[in-house]
Amino acid sequence: MGLTANDIVQLPVMETSAVKTGKGLLDGKQVEWVSVIEGPVENFVRKNEFVLSTGMGCEEHPEKLEQFVLDVIKSGASLLGIATGRYVFNIPDRIISLAAQHQFIIVEMPWEVRFGDVLQSVLQEINKEKQGQRNQAEEVRKQLISSVLHDKGLAEMTALVYRQIEMPVAVQSEGGNIRCHSCFDEAESALFESSASNQQSRFPASIGIGDDHPLYHHMELGFLKKRPCYRLAIQNNHKIQGYLLFQPEIGQPLTWFMLNVLEHALTAFALHFAKENAVEMAEIRLKDTYVLDLVKSDQPTGTQSAKAGLLGYDLSLPYTCLVGKISYKNQVDFRNDNPANSSLQSLNFNLQKEITNAGAVLNRRTMATFEDGEVIIFLEDSEELYYKAANQFLDIVERRLYAFLPILDISWGAGKHEEGIDCFKESYEEAKTALEIGRKQHGSGGRTFFEDTRINRLLMNFASDEAIVQIVSQTVSPLIAYDNKRKTDLIRTFLAYNQHKGNVSQTARSLNLHRQSLLHRLRTIESLTQLSLVDPDDLFLLELSVRLWMMQKIE
Repeated sequence: MGLTANDIVQLPVMETSAVKTGKGLLDGKQVEWVSVIEGPVENFVRKNEFVLSTGMGCEEHPEKLEQFVLDVIKSGASLLGIATGRYVFNIPDRIISLAAQHQFIIVEMPWEVRFGDVLQSVLQEINKEKQGQRNQAEEVRKQLISSVLHDKGLAEMTALVYRQIEMPVAVQSEGGNIRCHSCFDEAESALFESSASNQQSRFPASIGIGDDHPLYHHMELGFLKKRPCYRLAIQNNHKIQGYLLFQPEIGQPLTWFMLNVLEHALTAFALHFAKENAVEMAEIRLKDTYVLDLVKSDQPTGTQSAKAGLLGYDLSLPYTCLVGKISYKNQVDFRNDNPANSSLQSLNFNLQKEITNAGAVLNRRTMATFEDGEVIIFLEDSEELYYKAANQFLDIVERRLYAFLPILDISWGAGKHEEGIDCFKESYEEAKTALEIGRKQHGSGGRTFFEDTRINRLLMNFASDEAIVQIVSQTVSPLIAYDNKRKTDLIRTFLAYNQHKGNVSQTARSLNLHRQSLLHRLRTIESLTQLSLVDPDDLFLLELSVRLWMMQKIE
């Protein structure tokens, strides 16, 4: 429990003093400090303090002494020593009754006992007690750090903390899952409800904690089944990695020793999470490099096949290749951190975690890499669920990723291969082609499957013919020149008009244009190309030319 009032009265310097009230309370009163004070008390006395006074100023006014004693009692002091023989010759019976009524300890001290000697003796005992607690807490710190260095695991570290502070302890992940616990009900501890009360009222009086410990201001009060519980954030690189939960019994005080142990535990848990993240990051980088080499190789070598097993990959499974282009909304394309300044908060790290999570949800294996704003994923495939599985997978990845980084926008291309381990490069190129076609046709944020780009790929096969290139140039060039000069978008206008099968109202709504403005643009298109938008042959020629022009841009 620490230094008690009984330890104080047993000191040699106190042998001539007499306990007047509260003898039965001596063993239960903790003493944390000692001070000398004369009235008024105000807020100069703190909880668990040994107060010394001569009663100066109260020698002719016993009611002032009574008020002084009452103020000391209300301050939360542990005991009061009154020197008699100069200002107060005898402690009045009314004050003895007042102290007894409030179960408070009063010690009568002879005037010959110097307060300086009392202060020195008590402070020596307090420092001795504090030093013992510091040494014990330091030993706990060493054990916790040793557990981290020797990979003992969170469970052993949590059990060590529990043995020292003797209250239920749990380590909670940032997402709310319980990583490990000691004497906590796992299902119950995951239901921590944060309190909305303010700083001043968030600690129940029965806890008995002072606000002078540095950890005090970081403690968050919550409730588990309506019982008070406390939570401390485990931070690494200014990012919350998880939480440390602990739940004192009703009335159990939080001592400085306990708080020091909890402070050391936070440091140890933060180191453990940093070590976990470093290992995970190293593994991600190895897998990044491997998958990137895989898509650049014409066929996997024997070394690559052997390395796949070490990384947990199975190249014999059928896969769907998904290629995503990441960009900021309404901004230029995203560029990944350089290796020299990458961190645990990098997009690659978070994206890889979401890919792994989505694969686990669908019970499918994944391989992924990330480079220069482009993510390449191989998702375990099944013939009958090709489209459905890919869309479900991307839905999960995007939902969690957009919640974490809402400013991002991702376009996807998908390619499917069915010829085993020799076609990773081919399926990547198909997915890449689908991605580029989709971005050119529909803008960012969409999904395009390679099988749905057959018309575009057909056009690519004869788009290089010189005669066709000349026809395309003659047809589309006037529109491009007009757009560049007037800052309009006639080609996009025509594509929307053609998509809505010539319906002017629907086209105007899709382009957010007034009907008359749209009609003016359509007349301009006809004037510049010398083609009629109501003539089927002219319409086909214009559509074919625009598509071929777009294919040339993609190439």
